[in-house]
This record gives sequence, C-alpha cells and structure tokens, in this order.
Amino acid sequence: MLDRFITLLKKGEVVAFPTETVYGLGADAQNPDAIKKVFETKGRPSDNPLIVHVSDQKQVKQFATNISEDARKLMDTFWPGPLTLIFKKKPEVLDLITAGLDTVALRWPKHPLSQELIALAGPLVAPSANSSGKPSPTKAEHVKEDFGKDFPVVEAGETAIGLESTVLDISSEPYTIYRPGAISAQEIANIIHKNVEYKSTKSQETTAKSPGTKYTHYTPDASVQWLKENPHIADNTLYLLHSRTISDGKNMIQYEGNFNKMAHELYDRFRQADHLGYTAIAIEPFSDDQYDNPIVQALQNRISKAIG
Repeated sequence: MLDRFITLLKKGEVVAFPTETVYGLGADAQNPDAIKKVFETKGRPSDNPLIVHVSDQKQVKQFATNISEDARKLMDTFWPGPLTLIFKKKPEVLDLITAGLDTVALRWPKHPLSQELIALAGPLVAPSANSSGKPSPTKAEHVKEDFGKDFPVVEAGETAIGLESTVLDISSEPYTIYRPGAISAQEIANIIHKNVEYKSTKSQETTAKSPGTKYTHYTPDASVQWLKENPHIADNTLYLLHSRTISDGKNMIQYEGNFNKMAHELYDRFRQADHLGYTAIAIEPFSDDQYDNPIVQALQNRISKAIG
C-alpha cells in the first residue's frame, strides 16, 4: 500500500504519514527542493527547525556527530518512540533542516507504517501535517481539512498518543527538555543517571533549537482559555474538564482524570469546536499534584501555546 507514497517521496514530493504522536508531513531529508515544499505547504517560518525521522539507529550517523554513550542508552531504551533527541550535526546536514544551527533533531517513530515508509524511502523531515499554527493532525481527515481532499496521506486512523514527542537536547550538558511529551524528564534521568532540566519559558536558545516553541501553535479558530474558578456557563463554549463537574450537556466533555485520553483527543476537540460553531474552548487548569504525570506537563504546554 506504500508504493505510491514512496515513489512520490523519491520524486521530491511531500506526503503525510502517521506516527504514534501525530501525522507528519514527510519529505526526503536529503532533497532541499522537497524540504522547501514542506515549508511552503505548511506556511512554516524558515527559522523553525525540522525533526528528521529515521527507521533505525544506523541512520543517526548520517546526521549526527558526537553520539555519546548517554545518547545510545536513550535510543536503546526509548526508540522507536516519542522521544526526539537533539545532537550536534554533521557539516553536510542541510541548513534548511536545522534553521542554520549546529544541531539537528532526530526521532525514530514507533508506528509500523512510518517505520516501513522511512526504511524504504530514506530519512524524512516530518513536522506535523497541518497548516502552521493550527491544531496538529491526529487523523488523516485533519490533514485533508488543511491541505485538500486529494493531498497524499498514508491513512491509518487515529494516532495513539495525540501530542508531539518529547524534545531533549543532548548536544551539551546539562541535558534539557525543550518540549514535554509522553516521556518525562524523570524517566530519562533514570536511564542516564543525570539530572535533566526542563525549559518551560521562552528563550532565544530554546526557540532556536526546538520545533514547537517559537511561535503560537495548535490554535483553533475558537478562543482557547483556562476555565475560571466560578465560570459563567455559555452555550457558545466547549468545556474540557478533567476533574471538576460543572453540569451536564453536549458542550461538557468530562475526562474524569484520564489524562491520556484527554491528550489523545485534545487536537480533535479543538477542530470539532470549530466545526460545531463554538467560539471558545474553556479548559480546566491542572493542579500542582498532577504535574508528576508527563502527559499533564505536555497538555499544559500545548494548551498554553494555543492560548498564546
């Protein structure tokens, strides 16, 4: 089923494909013209670096230098999976990929179709397959909403996680998480026996090195906001609740502490709100004791970015 898509990629075209996190917009990582098409298709700023997706650890050597023992331990433990690692790059890596930086971000995704596609077509740059700034796609139909019904998409239903990968910079110490995801700083620290920092605020260094940090992201047309303590309930607002119960109604989505489900559905709920004509989305804030859960950290990050 992948032959047509592999042919398109080898011709320098752009193809959307599923990963376990979100759908990616793939292009040949060795083809500058194909990479330019990714930026043009998304409307993505050129100073926002891309993640290169590989299908095994051997392909890392094509892009990264100084592959440390810590890096190998992390790859052995978490790859394939939702962890992006930032390495010092080899000189031949295209500046288009890295926004002119001396580092490159790499990930081996877990979805079997993405693994097969990359193994046959070669390493792919693959930002999320949505118009820049819009909610990331967790279904093939989301991709077609943004790029048209005839856009080439490897269709595979819903993605498993629904939020983008953890981005960890291991190009220098202390190692730093620039974007939280399903894999936590503590899980990483347990493997390499070193402290891992989490940069939650914007900085010039952070915004340069990691995708998904420099600009407002993940935003539907509806206004995203945190739910107030004593809210006025409005019919034109979609409410996403994880612990509280306000009232029953079709505009009240109750997750009852199931944060994985909330993460899995978040971007789809954003898009649904627009389709159903809601003008606002109010999301229950998280409490301090919930931040031990890495997916809560990721939810906080994505929602905050959607609020702007």
